[in-house]
This record gives sequence, structure tokens and C-alpha cells, in this order.
Amino acid sequence: MSEQSRILQLRNELHEHNHRYYVLNQPVISDQDFDFLMHELQELEARHPEMADPNSPSVRVGSDINQNFRQVVHRYPMLSLTNTYNADDVREWYEQVSRGLEGEPFEVCCEMKYDGLSISLTYEDGKLVQAVTRGDGVQGDDVTNNVRTIRCIPLQLSPMNGALPYPRNFEIRGEILLPWDNFNRLNAEREEIGETPFANPRNAASGTLKSQNSRVVAERGLDAYLYYLLGDELPADGHIENLDAARSWGFKISEGMKKVDSLQGILDYIDYWDKERKNLPVATDGIVLKVNSLRQQHHLGFTAKSPRWAIAYKFKAERACTPLVEVTYQVGRTGAITPVANMEPVQLAGTTVRRATLNNEDFIHSFDLHIGDYVYVEKGGEIIPKIVGVDVEKRKADAEPVRFITHCPECGAQLIRYEGEAAHYCPNDTGCPPQIKGRIEHFIARKAMNIMSLGPETVDEYFQRGLIHNIADLYDLTVQQIDPSGNKSKSALNVVKAIEESRKVPFERVIFALGIRFVGVTTAKLLARHFKDIDSLMNASLQDLLDVEMVGNVIAESIISYFHNEENLAIIQRLRDYGLQMSLSEEQTAGRTNILEGKSIVISGVFTHHSRDEYKALIEQHGGKNVGSISGKTSFILAGDNMGPSKLQKAEKLGVQIVSEDEFLKMIGGTESKPDTPIQLDLFS
Repeated sequence: MSEQSRILQLRNELHEHNHRYYVLNQPVISDQDFDFLMHELQELEARHPEMADPNSPSVRVGSDINQNFRQVVHRYPMLSLTNTYNADDVREWYEQVSRGLEGEPFEVCCEMKYDGLSISLTYEDGKLVQAVTRGDGVQGDDVTNNVRTIRCIPLQLSPMNGALPYPRNFEIRGEILLPWDNFNRLNAEREEIGETPFANPRNAASGTLKSQNSRVVAERGLDAYLYYLLGDELPADGHIENLDAARSWGFKISEGMKKVDSLQGILDYIDYWDKERKNLPVATDGIVLKVNSLRQQHHLGFTAKSPRWAIAYKFKAERACTPLVEVTYQVGRTGAITPVANMEPVQLAGTTVRRATLNNEDFIHSFDLHIGDYVYVEKGGEIIPKIVGVDVEKRKADAEPVRFITHCPECGAQLIRYEGEAAHYCPNDTGCPPQIKGRIEHFIARKAMNIMSLGPETVDEYFQRGLIHNIADLYDLTVQQIDPSGNKSKSALNVVKAIEESRKVPFERVIFALGIRFVGVTTAKLLARHFKDIDSLMNASLQDLLDVEMVGNVIAESIISYFHNEENLAIIQRLRDYGLQMSLSEEQTAGRTNILEGKSIVISGVFTHHSRDEYKALIEQHGGKNVGSISGKTSFILAGDNMGPSKLQKAEKLGVQIVSEDEFLKMIGGTESKPDTPIQLDLFS
């Protein structure tokens, strides 16, 4: 046998062993034998680069090559489900479905609602070609390389004997999860090396899947359950029957699905899993109910945000009672002080809970909390612990009430509370370590300066080593400073290059990156467009700032306070000297018009000349305002192909004008004019 043939043979064998181990839980060889076969494949592939295949089992180990995710428009929008919390709501939905089908008999597929990250997988000729996150439902991140490391997701389909043929092109959707065991292991490892543990498995799964390093994804042990098949040539009209077929092709499908033909069958299913879910290896937060027939699904259709043929039933949060030991306080990036309840450990929804947020001083007073109180704790959405009550009868006579701190626990500065704000703040934003590091982390973030080669752990390391004390220090960093030993020169060079590249980031994002309290991405954009350069913004009076849309007294006073701080002014001067963009470019200024001034515009559909984000930028460039939903105040809808029928119906009902892509481009003075600012995949809309 030639080495090329052996490569193909090994790939087929390893795909089969992966499926048996990670999907069927029926391994037929030892881990050592599996590793031996994998090592042989890797050696042969190294000798034959012409045989490279992105779906080879060897990609499961991941790569440490940095990657940036591109946005992909979903062929079928990924809509959210309507949530319900009681049997009466389920009964009402069931009756609505019956009325919508005009009394025609129907079946409902009941399945678990897994708490992870939604994913859409596209297969062509039996091979995985693309994996995209839900994103905003219209488009999401292409995370194909990371998903290829998840061992239960087939890279190449291997149907079982007797399986129905799979379509040439289809999409299958599901949930990416981090099992409890892997979550606990990961957090233990993070705590051991001094890193902050993840709050819950969903956050860990989301952060892992968005990692820029697929090797990290491979090491963390993500799992996936698939729950919906889409395509033009599906095997059956039945949803559950299609998933049975998908299982026979090699996909991991929940064994807990059940098809019922009555409301009582649904309620029995809910009662069973309300108890049994505690024994599952992954986090769940409810039940999903779907009309089983695809024909009937199509007949029932959609509302503006969700399908009429499906609904999510959310489990009631578990509750436990445990003593409050002490209250500690955390300092956030903006200086906001968050009180945290530290309690005697208690088991809740599959995890040991020791801490819960207390939000702010008013929240503490609302419960009249005392140290030693027995507090009732629930997990909101099955994940985030929160205190929901106090057993006052168990309170000791000498119990001390919880008194909110008056000074910052990190730097000792006296706390302040802004009018209309629930939180207390540490005002020492230039000298309080958590705020300093938090501002640097904010500065490098994707929506700010987009220095993706850095992360919170790296910022903390550089801060502890004395390399950086503020955001401007980043631009002084050298490869030699970062890596004096020379052992990680490539990584250090990537950091320096990424920082250098950030000098091109447009002015509006620089304003946001500065981290001025209460100035978010949208406000930063409005400030940039109103004042046009940093000097005009720095010298703006209170009234000048109040003249800007969406800027009120709290934001205006925060901006004035920021620019009256000598340390902030010194940092801005350094950033200016380093070449950061401190004004709108000539192209940005020249390209602006008031053609759409005063108009509120909804975007819907798929477009030919520009992406949805580019059209959002064009609308703002010409003075218009992007809005997300149709109302009587909507000026017009910019409509592409496949505009949702519900939006069209609402527009007709309200008499809102529909404008085509070509009509819109003509309206703003060009057939294919490009927006004047570089389009970011996460625009400030």
C-alpha cells in the first residue's frame, strides 16, 4: 500500500473511532492505540503536504495560528424562541397552534433546551465546509477552524448501514457546550495558575469557541448536540424523523427527544425532565417544543422575532438556603463597586455555589441583610446565582447589618455616587489598579482599538512587570521588553505589530477606547461626528455637549471631568504623538450629507451591492438613523431579497414605504457608493 493510500485509510479509521468514542460512547480501541494511529497519520501527512485536507482527523488537535473571524450571512435567519414559564402558557401556545392549523391534527417534538452557544454547520457532499455562530440572527462569526477541533462533530459523514442518503447540501444547527466535568476541570486549572475562573459553562463555551487559538479550543473539550436540519432535499417531513436520519449519518443527537400528540404528553415530558435534568452531563435551562411536521411549520410561519411553531419552556430556578458569611467588594473597569455575597457552599443546579452578586447598596437595603443571615439563593437562567430572600426568623439577635463601604477596597479613595445612578464609584480612575488594568483591557478590545494579540491575562502580566501603567504605555513596548529571554520572540513581535496597526483605527473608536465613563460605542460615534476632532471635544462646554444627540447631563459632566484631569490630558497628548487618529479623516468629512436627516430607517433582507453593516454606515453617513423595528415613526424600509413576510405585512399595515437597494443608492447619489469609513464587523448600531 502506498503512503498516500495509507493516509486515506487512516483518516477513515480515525473518523470512525472518533464517532464511536465521542458520539456513541462505544470505543473499540484503547486511547493508546488511537494515539498511535493519529501519530502515524500526522507523520505521513507531514511527508505528503499535497494530501492536505481541512477535514482530516489530525486537525482535531487545533493550531496556535492567530485568526480573526469574518462575518457570514445566514442562509436561513437564526431566530430566537418565545419563552414561557408555566403550564398555562404552554397550553395557550398549543391552542394557538391548533387554531393556526385550523383543527388539523399535529404532533409536537419535545426536546431539551441546552444552555450553550448556538451554531450552524453547513455540509456539502458529506463534508463540513462552514461553521457559523448565531451572531445577531442574521449573520454570525465563521468559527469553522475551531469547530473542527470538537470531536463529536463529524468532519466527514460516515452513514451507518441502512441509513437514508444525506442531501448534497444541507445545514444542521445545534448547541456548543462545555460539559460539567470539563468545566470544573478547566476552572480548577485556571485557579491553580491564578486566573479568574469562568462564571458558568455557557460563558466558558462561548469564550472558548471565540478563541483566536484553535489549539486552546481543542484542549478544553467542548461538546455539541444538534437539533435542527435545514435544506431543500431533506429525508422526511417530520423534524424528529430528520434528526433520526442525521443520527445515522454520524451526528450527535439528544436521546431525550420525544414526539407526542397531546397537551398532556407535553406536560408529562416537562415534569419528567424537571427532575431528571439534574443527572445530565451538561447544563440545561428548559424544554423546546416544536411542531413536528415541516409542512405545518411552514404553514404557521413566523412573527417578527420567533417562529409560531416552536416555544421554549424555561424551568423554574432552583433555590437553596445557606448562611451569609461576609460581603466583599469588587472594583470594575469604570470604578463601579460591586458587592459580593460570600456564603457557606451549597449545591445548586449541578454546581457548588459560594458567591452571589448583591448588585448595589440599594439591593442590600431592600433585604435588610445582616452578616450570618440565612439567605435564599437561586440561579437565574440556571446559571448566575442571585439572592432572592432572607429567612429573618433564623437571624441571630446580635447579627450586624451589612454596611456598604465608603472607600475603595483597592486604593482607599472615597467612593462617590452619581445622581440617578444605583452604583458607587471609585473616582481614582488613574491610580486604582483594577481600573487601570480594566481601562487597558477596554482600550485593546475589538470594538475599541482591536489589539487582539493582547488579552486580560497578558495585560495583567505586563502591568505586574511594570511594562505598562496606562494605555499610552502600550505604544512604547518593544519586542525586547516583552520577551527579554528571546524564547517567545514571534509572539512578542505579533503583539508589537498589532499595536502598530491600531494607529489606523478611526477617530470615533479612539474616543470609545479612551474609556470615558458612560461613553459607549454609539455615544462615541455621535461625539466624533459632532465635534470632528479631539481638541474641539476637549474644549466643549456643558451646553456644547448637551447639544449632541443622546448626551444628557450625566454623560456631559463625565466627559468634562475626564478632560479636566491632567493625567488624562497627558495620555491623550502621548497618543496623539504616537499617531493615533484624533480627528475625522478628510474622506469622512467630505462624504457626509444631510440627505437622510431626520429619517428613521429599518434594514431587512439580503443585499447585492453592500453588506447590511455597510448600509448601516451609509445611512449614518448621510444623516439618517438606523432602527431595529418597524413602527409608525419609521421613514422607510431598505429592503433586500428575502425580506421577512412579517415585516412586509407590518409595513403594509402601517403604510411604511419600501425602498429597494438600487432606489436607496440612487437616493444618496450613487449606484454603488462605498461608505466613507472602514467597515467593522461589529458596527456601533
